[in-house]
Formats: sequence, C-alpha cells, structure tokens
Amino acid sequence: MPTDRLSSTLFALADPTRRGILARLATGDATVKELAEPYEMSLAAVSKHLKVLEGAGLITRGREAQWRPCHLEGAPLQAVSEWLEDYRRFWDRNMDSLAAYLKTMKPNDPGGP
Repeated sequence: MPTDRLSSTLFALADPTRRGILARLATGDATVKELAEPYEMSLAAVSKHLKVLEGAGLITRGREAQWRPCHLEGAPLQAVSEWLEDYRRFWDRNMDSLAAYLKTMKPNDPGGP
C-alpha cells in the first residue's frame, strides 16, 4: 500500500470499479448497497473497494440511522489534477511545436487535393 497521499490516490484510481464508484458518488451520496447495484460482486467485495477509497481520502462515510452513506471528497482529485498540470504544459508545448512545423510544410503537389 502506498504511503504518500498522491500515490494512495493514484493506486485507488487504478481500478475501474473504484473509478465507477467515484463517478456514481459525483452525482450524490449513496449507500454501499446502492453503489454495488451496477456490479456483479458481493457487498463485501464492494466494501473492500470502499476501504481503499476511504484510505486514500477519496470518500468519507456518514451515519444516518442504520445506513452509512458514502460521500465523495474532492481534495485528493484536485491534488492529482495539479500534479497532471505540469504534464499538460508539456503536451501543449509539443502541440505548439507540431503546429509550427506544419505551418512550415508546403504541399508536394500544388495541384493535389
């Protein structure tokens, strides 16, 4: 299990089921049973995914009577977005270089398509 926050978040996001759970929670809080509905797995298996998400700080669990609705926490996702921002600048520079190169190219056949 990763020890730093960003690694924990990326580890949690590496699984498609956990990403699906986060996408569902982005629409509103949900119980474990509601989160398990789209998946063909036991509630215990979904709970294991929730523990990973909770450990990464991506979700919290509340308490309403006998239910413990899950809530999406956005701060770890913001940290991932900020980390990726440096790479976006790299991709933008590469696209700018490609665009500049393409402007210097002339068609081989002036009468072509």
